Amino acid sequence: EGVRVGGYDRTETALTRALASEGADIHYEDDPARIAAPFRNPDDTLVVYTPAIPHDHAETAWFRSRGFRMLKRSEILGVLAADKYVMAVAGTHGKTTTTTLTAWLNHVAGGGGSAFLGGISKNFDSNFVHGPGRRLAVEADEFDRSFHWLTPYATVITATDSDHLDIYGTHEAYLESFRKYTSLIRKDGCLIIKKGIDLQPDVQPGVTVYTYSATEGDFHAENIRIGNGEIMFDYISPLGNIADIRLGVPVYVNIENGVAAMALAQIAGATAEEIKAAMPGFKGVDRRFDFKI
Repeated sequence: EGVRVGGYDRTETALTRALASEGADIHYEDDPARIAAPFRNPDDTLVVYTPAIPHDHAETAWFRSRGFRMLKRSEILGVLAADKYVMAVAGTHGKTTTTTLTAWLNHVAGGGGSAFLGGISKNFDSNFVHGPGRRLAVEADEFDRSFHWLTPYATVITATDSDHLDIYGTHEAYLESFRKYTSLIRKDGCLIIKKGIDLQPDVQPGVTVYTYSATEGDFHAENIRIGNGEIMFDYISPLGNIADIRLGVPVYVNIENGVAAMALAQIAGATAEEIKAAMPGFKGVDRRFDFKI
């Protein structure tokens, strides 16, 4: 959008090199003197930071002491998503694959859409997708209660097994954070929750609640066939069944991830023909069941 971007990271990676090639001013030494001139004025610079930045970070302290506006990554994600059709995936397991598949279905079956992902998509070769239209696929991260900045139209919750207890302390507090998240769904929206998980949602009136899993729920798979290096199944949905879905990725758990992503795509208006044509082309997420030999 024509805004100058600069930043710090601890180590150089393929992602930081890609950003630098696009014009970002990036350095790898925590030294306030390395902050480039365009970013030293609090009147026209916004500072965005992630939970990975330690409390004793010198550059962060420099910005804070000079009154810069500072937002967590989760806060700025909420700002960027405010006027979008947000399709979010939350939960302890399966977030990244399900969100990335949702982004792929948006791209192929939905004709566009953007995405913020928690891993590197093999289809897009990035953890960020910028495309036309209002659809935005987001990995809704419960760490540090980040997902409370989102107001999704449709969201999947994959699991609520205890995690991040350094933040939450108890399983009950962890579940309460997810309950709070369900209350943020738009009143004309949808919640697609994994059947049988330990969560009682607290949705607004008008929110439609569905269940899903690999073999049970409103959205599920039947007639599962695994062999010859591929997985096929019939997709069962209250919005219309789709026969002979072929997964583009291996492993049984991806049937469940696929069902959730297809449910999000159907709710957003993708047709059976579009979804069936798009599913085999999904290549998965980097470092998830890669074939090395």
